[in-house]
Amino acid sequence: MTITHKPFIIPVFLPNVGCPYQCAFCNQTAITGEKRKTISTEKLGSYLNEFLNYRRPQRKRTQIAFYGGNFLGLKRDYAGSLLNEASKFVSQGKVDSIRFSTRPDTVNNERLDSIKDFPVSTIELGVQSMDDSVLTMARRGHSAVDTKKAVCLLKERNYEIGIQMMVGLPGDDETGALETGRRIVAMKPDFVRIYPTVVLENSLLGDWYKKGKYIPLPLEQCVTLVKNLYLLFRKNGINVIRMGLQASESLDRESTILAGPYHPAFGALVYSEIFLDKAVSILESKKNLHDMISIRVTQRNISRIRGLNNTNIKIQSKNFTSD
Repeated sequence: MTITHKPFIIPVFLPNVGCPYQCAFCNQTAITGEKRKTISTEKLGSYLNEFLNYRRPQRKRTQIAFYGGNFLGLKRDYAGSLLNEASKFVSQGKVDSIRFSTRPDTVNNERLDSIKDFPVSTIELGVQSMDDSVLTMARRGHSAVDTKKAVCLLKERNYEIGIQMMVGLPGDDETGALETGRRIVAMKPDFVRIYPTVVLENSLLGDWYKKGKYIPLPLEQCVTLVKNLYLLFRKNGINVIRMGLQASESLDRESTILAGPYHPAFGALVYSEIFLDKAVSILESKKNLHDMISIRVTQRNISRIRGLNNTNIKIQSKNFTSD
């Protein structure tokens, strides 16, 4: 099931709710800015109505998205109450469908049967890695085989499938991350999110970092790795809908992130490097010519070709300007 146009997302965060494990890298309160709590159906309804006021007229497809927790791991009555409330907005024509994120090992026929009567169209899997040793070190509590089984079950039921992966996890490296990328490609999801591993306060990874047991990827190296993954996915027709953590006030506080390749415009850094590579390739191929060389891009890509703070322009000027 492939849906190409970008929907208007109404995010409902359920930090860690339904999660049977505390992953080494995880501190959902820091990521979402929300304390661990459940939302009542009454508050959910008023929240959804309020958020709909921000939708622009041209954004036609709208989805209610439950993020931050393990949705299929929620108590069935609670999950049903959330889906019931969200479904009212679909039946009223205010929203098109529902999406949620969940762990691969909670996807089974019994749980999928419990949601089949609700207008859920998109399910994202928190995969992180396809290397079992990396998953074990990260305390994920599931295996790569669980991911394969989950994707197969979701395909059988024609859901739009998203996969979330991470780079820079303990025990992982560039070769391992690219292999995870190739194994994700083989499963043919509809879209992918790529997150860098950052060291959050009050996480197990934070303790390891303080004790010198974990060294995060440098920002520049992480950007290049994510760029190569992006190109791999796009080459195989898989959309990459996010690169980097969503910037927020909680993440921007110095006390939240201890270390790691966090940047509020991480995705922009990746796109800038892609465009720099293309520009350099063109200029290298024409370097023996004495004529002026023009590189044209669309309006939306001007900032990408220039780079943040005109970094790409400075690099090209230094390397290709004649004396």
